[in-house]
Amino acid sequence: MRIVTFGEVMLRLAPEDSLRLRQVIPGRLEATFGGGELNVAVSLAYQGGESAFLTASPDNPITDALTQEMRKLGVDDSLVQRVDNGRFGIYFVETGANQRGGTVVYDRSDSSIALAGADSFDFAAAFEGASWFHITGITPAISQSAAEAALASVKAAKAQGLTVSCDLNFRKKLWKWDDSKSPVELAQATMAELVKHIDVVVANEEDADLCLGISDDASDVESGQIDTEGYVRVARQVVEQFPNVSKVAITLRESISASHNNWGAMLFDVASDAAHFAPLDADGNYSPYEIRNIVDRVGAGDSFAGGLVFALTTPELAEPAIAIRYAVAASCLKHSIKGDFNYSTRSEIEALMGGSGSGRVQR
Repeated sequence: MRIVTFGEVMLRLAPEDSLRLRQVIPGRLEATFGGGELNVAVSLAYQGGESAFLTASPDNPITDALTQEMRKLGVDDSLVQRVDNGRFGIYFVETGANQRGGTVVYDRSDSSIALAGADSFDFAAAFEGASWFHITGITPAISQSAAEAALASVKAAKAQGLTVSCDLNFRKKLWKWDDSKSPVELAQATMAELVKHIDVVVANEEDADLCLGISDDASDVESGQIDTEGYVRVARQVVEQFPNVSKVAITLRESISASHNNWGAMLFDVASDAAHFAPLDADGNYSPYEIRNIVDRVGAGDSFAGGLVFALTTPELAEPAIAIRYAVAASCLKHSIKGDFNYSTRSEIEALMGGSGSGRVQR
């Protein structure tokens, strides 16, 4: 199945290891590419799927490097739309350690996709031959024009019969294009319209609240314990408010420190009226992966979304209970990989699903 994703890609600038920006500037920063929707496309391609990334990008050597990188990773770059206006967005990331959390600094105002409107893209042509479309809540947060393009994209995808998934991905630093509303008010007003055209919703414990105003008192990771039923209730509220939604996936992150997280997820399937959690212990109870010594957690949510979409579009993995196991294993492995992209293969992910998590050298 051909899967199209749509959004902004940025140049990611990061210090080595866990150094802080003030320690290395002036000096050297590692430059790679990153962005929620491209991260998903890379995951899909790396695991053996067919993916294409739709975006607007300035016609310059940085975009040349981007398309070269996409081709190297197996992502179709034919939908990268080169334009004369705008710039290539940048973000700076500091990797957290122990009790110091990671930080992100955006430098993406007036980027090419922020200036592009709904009429800048031929969505009907972009979706030819595709069966699935993926977007995130980051794109409509960038600018009013990008929000209009995002809404037009999901409407066009549904009109052409594609399954549409959306990772809500609330970003407080971005929802500022309407001064009359707070970031949360703007996000909720915008995303409520977008989600009316979504089949599969992906979120974390905060996204459903901040983007849709849906929460449950029991779904509080700050308490140190996960009440699984609280997340089931959140998922049920989502599908009650948006009856077009067929599946709700919620990642469950318990942050003990920046370097140590417990990680799992839930997938609520409307057709079977059942919630599936992963990973599970031998007795079938939810038992999250304990991820210690995290290398990089940026992009972990995208790797979860990519793994979930890959599983749901792969017949032998598509059963909800299996799909959520696959997605969680894929995103667990991403925590060990530097950069935005998840360079985990399908065989590695399935090995972790099967219990091979010792990290032993494969000879």
